[in-house]
Amino acid sequence: MQRHSFLNNNLKLSYLDSGGNGEIIIALHAHWMQASDYNKIATDLLPNWRIIALDQRGHGSSDHTASYTRDDYISDIKALFKHLAIEEPVILMGNSLGGVNSYQFAARNPHLVKAMIIEDIGVDISGDVSFSLNWKGAFKTKEELEEKIGLRFLPYLKDSIHETKEGFKLMFDVNEIIISHNNIYGNHWSDWLKSDCPCLVIKGKDSRVTTKEQLEKMSSLRPNTKLKVIAGSHVLHRDNPKEFNQIVKDFLQEL
Repeated sequence: MQRHSFLNNNLKLSYLDSGGNGEIIIALHAHWMQASDYNKIATDLLPNWRIIALDQRGHGSSDHTASYTRDDYISDIKALFKHLAIEEPVILMGNSLGGVNSYQFAARNPHLVKAMIIEDIGVDISGDVSFSLNWKGAFKTKEELEEKIGLRFLPYLKDSIHETKEGFKLMFDVNEIIISHNNIYGNHWSDWLKSDCPCLVIKGKDSRVTTKEQLEKMSSLRPNTKLKVIAGSHVLHRDNPKEFNQIVKDFLQEL
């Protein structure tokens, strides 16, 4: 995966590109995570598919900003398309935040989306992530920060920990991500039903974020949509990469 960057309204956004001549898949990570989470699946999908994974605003190596609205995220994806000179429809693959961004982008730009892979996120979204305020600031040791994060989230956030002059910090700003979380909450049924391209929805059996009932309703009401339930929690491409990758490959080959 080679790192590149581009600008959207003076905001520098970073992305990783597996390269090659395969069909393009734009991969969009969850809150708190980053483009590098897709390194393994990018390798598995070569050479037939080319993964372009975006560090979404405020995450990974992309710039921080004061604004994290729904329109901001959609604008960033559109700017990535422009930067890559993409004119033909491509595949979107998104987890959590990235999943919502994917189906909202498809609702606004159906001509640019060939298919979607939506990983463990619904359309009626609520929650409270104020517990993450405990992760704010700099810590004297990496172990101290890891202890604050806790065993539930540490496997997903290890790659976001980095050492600075002040101490060990996370690569994202907790206050900014709370704002972003608050902006994603609500009812997104209208956006979900505006597109009809082929779509694979994947749910984790142990996820605390989604329910099987809601994802079943989503797949039944939207044309060309299928639901798969596999072992794992909310970040399935990390929890259960072997099964996740195989399901994705099967879906892509059917296209």
